[in-house]
Amino acid sequence: MRATQSNVSHSPETQGQAPWKQDLVSGFLVFLLALPLCLGIAMASGFPPVAGILTAVVGGLLSSWAGSARLTIKGPAAGLIVIALGAVTELGGGDGVLGYRRALGTIVVAACLQMLFAALRAGRLGDLFPSAVVHGMLAAIGVTICARQVHVLLGVTPVARAPLGLLAEVPASVARLNPEIALIGGLGLVLLFGHAALSQRVTWLRRIPAPLLVLAVAVPLGLGFDLEHAHTFTFSHAVFTVGPNHLVNLPSNLLTALTFPDFSGVLSVLGLKYVVMFALVGSVESLLTVKAVDLLDPEQRRSDLDKDLFATGLGNLVAGLLGGLPMISEVVRSSANLSQGARSRLSNFFHGLFLLLFVAFAPGLIHRIPLAALASMLIFTGFRLASPGELVKAYRVGAEQVLIFCVTLVVTLATDLLVGVAAGIVLKAGVHLVNGASPREMFRPDIDEQVSADRVVLRVRSAAVFTNFLAFKTLLDRHAQAQRIEVDLTEARLVDHTVMQRLHELEVERAREGRQLKVLGLERHRGLSSHPLSARKKAPAGDLGLTP
Repeated sequence: MRATQSNVSHSPETQGQAPWKQDLVSGFLVFLLALPLCLGIAMASGFPPVAGILTAVVGGLLSSWAGSARLTIKGPAAGLIVIALGAVTELGGGDGVLGYRRALGTIVVAACLQMLFAALRAGRLGDLFPSAVVHGMLAAIGVTICARQVHVLLGVTPVARAPLGLLAEVPASVARLNPEIALIGGLGLVLLFGHAALSQRVTWLRRIPAPLLVLAVAVPLGLGFDLEHAHTFTFSHAVFTVGPNHLVNLPSNLLTALTFPDFSGVLSVLGLKYVVMFALVGSVESLLTVKAVDLLDPEQRRSDLDKDLFATGLGNLVAGLLGGLPMISEVVRSSANLSQGARSRLSNFFHGLFLLLFVAFAPGLIHRIPLAALASMLIFTGFRLASPGELVKAYRVGAEQVLIFCVTLVVTLATDLLVGVAAGIVLKAGVHLVNGASPREMFRPDIDEQVSADRVVLRVRSAAVFTNFLAFKTLLDRHAQAQRIEVDLTEARLVDHTVMQRLHELEVERAREGRQLKVLGLERHRGLSSHPLSARKKAPAGDLGLTP
């Protein structure tokens, strides 16, 4: 998950307003951003377009009050497209409607599992997954989204279905693109990437949602090309067909869009696989987003991760029962919410309310949105998930991070998300074993705990790695109210990047609370790279190598 630093500043005028008024403005602007994204994510997932709106409405009107993450926006996310589409395709066996209803069944069961996670206080689950694996997983999702949507943007129906096959088919689709559809999609990409580049220097441009600019161009073009009526046209001596199938199809009555789940495939091997994938990936993505947004909160408030995981599960339960997509705390809309000056959970509520009112009373306007415009937004989102910059960041942390990132990415593209994530985790564990961690201490850290009146000292006498960090974190949480905590890593043979990163986050968090967390004893460890948060391996006597 990614969140960028928000330049939120509450001006004197803003500070004088009633808080709900600022949340109303923020909620409306997020609604403008969310509307096309919800439609595009739903269609890319093999769900009806309205399913994305239903999920965002439930996330805003229900989950905003059940959770504790005040500034996050809950709704459908691009990160779950691959899982949702796989569920519809595989569980339906070629029948799209049956696959959709059976996918809803797995979403409902996964939602119950998420609420169980929350009851078992599994909010710390996000700390367990190594960042290289998470980023590799997200990159694979981004590549898959781009591979699928580029054909929609070009107005071509591909033959392949698997990500690698779709990528291989891109040149053929470019050769036979539909000029009118490709023009709409191409202009959408130009506007999205141009907005991203210019908004870095033109501050007022940040307050205009880029998808709104795309719709402002795409809808008139669709009307000009008369996409509402099926017809042919000639371009460069070739004949092309366009029509309503290139526009969003939305029911005129929202109640007719409600679809109830089919649980007949839930207990099959495929069904259980998608239950696990929806529950685990959705939970991890949501938790990571909440943690990222908390760091950007101007008031430095902290969310109860377990409570927010329960709210996500509750929202998924209701959305799945009504025919909606799975929801998470979504990073792009949450970042936009922050940048628009949101102050409370009311902004999420208002965003859901605006979506409900718009779909209920103006469905005809949504029908005029070209699918190519939505495809351009999804390709832009996919590119950000699979940004080459993430590979550069991994390289700076260490060569082993690049290897884990690439293996997760490639295996996910070649098989599926669950296998890809498992491959990345197994590889990372293998790297630790090669670097000196013993199988026993991979899961049971040896930590000496000393408590005195003025401080708590935790001396780690074994490897400190991602697989045993939850036990480590339990000790840290036990002393959360201590004024000073010292983590002494002098005797630790290995400290991996995940632990270094989590300790740094805790150090920053405790500093904001007026408490201290100090990491000591790394003088005789050499980093696997010069990055300050790279993995550390204890050097032999006389060989200090790289020091932090």
